[in-house]
Amino acid sequence: MVPKVAIVDIHEFPKAIDLIGGIDDLNNSEKKLTMKVGIYNPATNICTTVKTLNSIINSFPKVKDISVVESDSGAGPGLERLEIWKDCYNDRAKPFNLSHDKKTKMVNVAGEDVPLSHVLFKPNIFISTHVPRRYENSGDEDLMNMGSIIKNLLGLIPDTKKYRFHKQLPTALLDMYEAVGGIDLAILDGTHTYLGYKEERVTVLLNKLVVGRDAFAVEAVGAYMVGFETTEMPVLLEAKRRRLGEINIDNINIIGDIESPRKKINRAFNQLSKVNSA
Repeated sequence: MVPKVAIVDIHEFPKAIDLIGGIDDLNNSEKKLTMKVGIYNPATNICTTVKTLNSIINSFPKVKDISVVESDSGAGPGLERLEIWKDCYNDRAKPFNLSHDKKTKMVNVAGEDVPLSHVLFKPNIFISTHVPRRYENSGDEDLMNMGSIIKNLLGLIPDTKKYRFHKQLPTALLDMYEAVGGIDLAILDGTHTYLGYKEERVTVLLNKLVVGRDAFAVEAVGAYMVGFETTEMPVLLEAKRRRLGEINIDNINIIGDIESPRKKINRAFNQLSKVNSA
């Protein structure tokens, strides 16, 4: 089956859900939902916005138990960093620190046994949401071209020494993806797109959402949108080798305009690289 990926304006998340065929199988009162957000340093605001997170939560009215999750990191405790979304929390949706869970399951991650929180595993619904970004010559070659939706899974590691997996990142990320049973819904929040060249950074106002059920198709569309080709992304190549999802743009049913955002981002990135090289 050809995966569908919707590109819509930032306020049109319900429309995106309809365009990809709905989520009736996920919006179930008998299921719990785990939403992996991505935030390293809250001061940067490089994360899904409060508005988008609320849109996601509100699209699951039948689900009574929603965990918005992060883990401790070198930037601080998970719960402190999750405070950036405090306006999203209510009786149904609550922050949850993966590092504090005592009920875990051992998973082999790149040859190492790692205890992952019980909230990550099926039958729980698992959502990954992050932002589009493109960094080149950033000083850490191992993290370049790693995308966002799948890279977000590094935060499933409960301890703060996650960097030990950087040299084997595609393997580590996809080991966790397979162990938890995959991602049920992937959302790239393109309110802003974050670009970097060498030491310079720029933020592009895009106001787009990229949404789909095939996380790798969403990652591939997001990568193309920010100017990459899927063959440049080691994590997508490893996903192709494992036959986990679709990474070929030509084999994805992209519903919406991808070329205009791509051109806007490429113009901004080219200008950034020219200024930085001058």
